[in-house]
Amino acid sequence: MGMTIAEKIVARAAGVNEVHAGEIHTVTLDRMMSNDGTTHLTIDMYHNKLNHPHIADPGKVVFIVDHNIPAENPKTAAVHKKMREFSKEHGIKMYEGKGVCHQIMVEDYVCPGELIFGADSHTCSYGALGAFGTGVGCTDFLYGMVTGESWVMVPETLRFNLHGKLREGVYPRDLILTIIGDIGANGANYKCMEFAGDGAHALSVNDRFVLCNLAVEAGAKTGIVEPDEKVAAYVEAHGRKAEHMFVSDPDAKFTKVYEYDLDKIEPVVARPDFVDDVLPLRELLAGDEVKIDEAFLGSCNNGRIDELRVAAHMLKGKKVHPDVRFIVAPASNAVYLEALKEGIIDTLLEAGAMVMNCNCSVCWGSCQGVIGENEVLISTGTRNFKGRAGHKTSKVYLASAATVTASAIAGRITGAENLD
Repeated sequence: MGMTIAEKIVARAAGVNEVHAGEIHTVTLDRMMSNDGTTHLTIDMYHNKLNHPHIADPGKVVFIVDHNIPAENPKTAAVHKKMREFSKEHGIKMYEGKGVCHQIMVEDYVCPGELIFGADSHTCSYGALGAFGTGVGCTDFLYGMVTGESWVMVPETLRFNLHGKLREGVYPRDLILTIIGDIGANGANYKCMEFAGDGAHALSVNDRFVLCNLAVEAGAKTGIVEPDEKVAAYVEAHGRKAEHMFVSDPDAKFTKVYEYDLDKIEPVVARPDFVDDVLPLRELLAGDEVKIDEAFLGSCNNGRIDELRVAAHMLKGKKVHPDVRFIVAPASNAVYLEALKEGIIDTLLEAGAMVMNCNCSVCWGSCQGVIGENEVLISTGTRNFKGRAGHKTSKVYLASAATVTASAIAGRITGAENLD
């Protein structure tokens, strides 16, 4: 029997010729990433719970400060200090103030066919480059860090065959939210969401990042887009080699196969407080007007140069609504520098947006743009559960960069086509 992409990656990491869904295998990890959300807990366990602490391979471990940066209080400052000291002591590469962890990993590390653990749920993003990235807790991360190994139960695979191209004004963000709305927040529990077909190959690497990043919001173990020449070109342009370009065999077993015609996808919105409460934007607009207090463009899902270009194009010659706080956080310094070069930052600032440093920002709901009692946020962030971005009575809508920007201009949720 043939194997899926996920099965081939696990087989490579396990050092065996063949694996299949449901089996448990010991695997050698290619890379590990941890951010300031939990790294301090891992460090404490390393010092307090191990009899003979050591790092198996410091070159495979990366620490990234991105959730609360710069530190907003002494407690956070202590976390950052602990990470700095530990990374220096053990020769671990650490990034601080350089961008969101997953963006940095894709820019600087991830290669096709790798098996990567990250102490963050959106590690599934690495499937944009044909890798198997998955989130783990700090205990599992500690075990991987000190042994270089872990275990994986091989996930079943859901295949999403994408056909055609997205229409103008429709974005990969609309596509993945539509898929999550269709299959539900538990529709892919402990499964791999594999994206393939001519529609998948038509997407840029940045667009594929959007799809894989939100796979976990459907409960997936990981998300992977079938790698191709675009992936090889991206990896090589960033100084790495694309050695393991795995694709699923013709006789691979899929738990279910979905077919999506991309030209039928339309702008959508996920309503509070559930990521799978998704409906077409036109239906939302047919109801009562939804005024907003804040709009956010950024996060590991939608903070790349493509989204910033969309926002700048829409804001040219316009202003952010006086009752709206429009916060923009580029996903990495590389993205920020490109936006500066293209004049995007100038356009955003002139329109009244607030451009933040490169970090998780509003999506994390802890250090920037926290929303107050009964306030409404429209966001390109990853989640919208109750209290995600601030007060428990606040409301978070999820949408594309175009819908978020249009809403920031109008002062209410609307689409780009409705702007004067």
